Amino acid sequence: MRDAPFTDLKVLDLSWVVAGPLIGRVLADYGATVIRVESSKRVDTARVMGPFPGGKPDVQQSALFENCNAGKLGLSLDLSKEQGRSVIRDLVPWADVVVESFSPGHMKRWGLGYETLQAIKPDLIMVSTSLMGQTGPYASFAGFGNIGAALAGFQLLAGERDAMPTGPYGPFTDFIGPRFGLLALLAALDQRRRTGQGCWLDVSQAEAGMQLLAPQLADFSASATIALPDGNRDPHMAPHGVFACRAAAGVAAEDAWVAIAARNDRDWHALASAIAGPELASDARYATLRLRQQAEDEIEKLIADWTAQRSPHEVQALLQAHGVPAHVASASADMVSDPQLMARQHFVRLEHPLMGTSPVETSRYRLSDTPGVPVRAAPTFGRDNLFVLRDILGYDQARITELESAGVLV
Repeated sequence: MRDAPFTDLKVLDLSWVVAGPLIGRVLADYGATVIRVESSKRVDTARVMGPFPGGKPDVQQSALFENCNAGKLGLSLDLSKEQGRSVIRDLVPWADVVVESFSPGHMKRWGLGYETLQAIKPDLIMVSTSLMGQTGPYASFAGFGNIGAALAGFQLLAGERDAMPTGPYGPFTDFIGPRFGLLALLAALDQRRRTGQGCWLDVSQAEAGMQLLAPQLADFSASATIALPDGNRDPHMAPHGVFACRAAAGVAAEDAWVAIAARNDRDWHALASAIAGPELASDARYATLRLRQQAEDEIEKLIADWTAQRSPHEVQALLQAHGVPAHVASASADMVSDPQLMARQHFVRLEHPLMGTSPVETSRYRLSDTPGVPVRAAPTFGRDNLFVLRDILGYDQARITELESAGVLV
């Protein structure tokens, strides 16, 4: 087995919440040394969102923060103080990459803009991730991925036909932006390897999100057709939806649902056979996609009447046995016991000083020669201050004591 691909990569992570930290998380999984800078004076929003063990809020035990920052070193630093910013400038020569997710212009006002940092480290790669990017009339817009989803067009499209839009769940583009940011960073690292040149990567969450709506944007460009919400229906599959089921013991009735999709005529025949036998499967009224779409209301009622008599797991097992795509609408408990995720060891537990162990998702990629794994739990406040300041920066005790006395290491 080879060494991890990023064993020699050094990353200074000044980002927070989700969009920035997920970039550093992947790099840490594959061997990079990532220093996560934060301050208890301005607590990361991810630390207050949870979920928390036993449902008791504790900024040192947030599962969201743990998941976004596993594998990283932790440095507590008050960047509102010049002494704190001077530590960052001292760390820049050590770093290959700086990741930040402050509002555009904030780093420059702190004297930490790209031009300043590049003057310290000419081949530095800096990743700035924000809602709308660093330039343009909307650059100053602040917000999380729910705003990004609205700007990108997702909020309008997620909802029932002729009803108010509901939007996708959560800060949607917070989870899209870092995937594009990571790919851009890998390309920048390759360019630096070949040319010796660093660069500044400007990642806009909203623009990254728009890439997932390329078909709708292309359709408008070609035909001026404006995409509108259509519930769970799909233009290329019918039926395609989520159906209420009979609740199993211990499950609330409103939480018992199953998703079903017929990708083609073969799936429809298998689904119809499972529901009502060969008579429905051979019904000429539903023989093609176009005919099924014209009769989608009545087909959905047939399916709903059938699923209402069965639990979600019964429906899933029966339809999957017939080769029909179907799956329970999973709750958290379903996720941690899902046989596919368990077989792939998707969830791992890391030693944590407060929780005993911290559950996190492992790497989303399975590489045979260089598998990625988180090597340590996310940092508690200041966990690695001494290591970073003394062993990486070479500060003596007098310098460290001076920073502590000035209230910088908080």
